[in-house]
Amino acid sequence: VHRATAALIYNIPPEQVSAEMRRAAKTVNFGVMYGMSAFRLSSQLGISRTEAKTFIEQYFAMYSGVKRFIANTIDFAKENGFVETIMGRRRTIRGINSSNKIEKQGAERIAINTPIQGSAADIVKKAMIDVSSELERVKSPAKMLLQVHDELIFSCPSDENILKETQALIREKMEGAFTLNVPLRVSIESGANWGLFH
Repeated sequence: VHRATAALIYNIPPEQVSAEMRRAAKTVNFGVMYGMSAFRLSSQLGISRTEAKTFIEQYFAMYSGVKRFIANTIDFAKENGFVETIMGRRRTIRGINSSNKIEKQGAERIAINTPIQGSAADIVKKAMIDVSSELERVKSPAKMLLQVHDELIFSCPSDENILKETQALIREKMEGAFTLNVPLRVSIESGANWGLFH
């Protein structure tokens, strides 16, 4: 997604996106959604405020649905005093109607963040339950060890057949954990230790 955003922002094919362009797009993807200003974006990326402002404008022009989501979420929080995750968990948003600008902006960031991060947590928890149940059902020697944000870490025998079967099982259960308007996709890596991937 960061490469795609970079390609759109810089108006180049995805294969021409450099590591630096991707890094900038990643900052835009995560920062702008939560109300990052042109000033803050310019200082984080080491670019001019004018360039940062242009990035933000291009981002919202490309992803107009994001702008609508932000506005609708804030309006909902103002009206109801809470927001919800995809599975209906509620979070009260204190200060959303405050006359104090700083308090209100902080509440708006929480209102926007909660359905995104909270829903991601809902989905990964459901995936963990589904994967664990299936590993147990098929009596797999693989074991789920750890969850880190949206990653699940497993211990699995290095036998090629077991590894392939386990990866297929994990992919099926994680991608099928929740039905959205866009498909869930996972990438799976294997190696002697988790440190090899980071």
